[in-house]
Order: sequence, then structure tokens, then C-alpha cells
Amino acid sequence: MSSTISSIAALVQNYAQASNQSQVQQVAQFAMLKRSQDIQAQSILPLLDAVVQNSPKPVPSAGSVGSLLDVRA
Repeated sequence: MSSTISSIAALVQNYAQASNQSQVQQVAQFAMLKRSQDIQAQSILPLLDAVVQNSPKPVPSAGSVGSLLDVRA
């Protein structure tokens, strides 16, 4: 009977350790996901700034038609 109890206790302990390891792995995976998203956000900001700086300027409403030609593709 005591061997059955000790084997059950060992199973419960193994399950608790596996559960804790699983939780630790999930927390680590979440932290890595958040870090990678932060890195991506930091790397996209210069690209967005470049797009804003190179955006087409508004066409002036005064002046003759065809005086401004924007050839950017």
C-alpha cells in the first residue's frame, strides 16, 4: 500500500514539475514574442518616416494648369 502511495506521490510531483516547466516555457515564449514585436515596431518606424517624408506634396490650386509634374512611381 505504501508503494502505491509513494508512486502516486511521485506521479503528482512529476506532473507538478512538468506543469511548472510548461508554464515557464509559455512565459518565456510570450516574452520572446513581445520582444520580437518590439524589435519589428522599432525597425518599421524609420520606414514609415521615409514614406511620410516622400509623400506627394499637395498640388497648388493657383497657377496655370500643368505647371507641376510629379513623376514619382
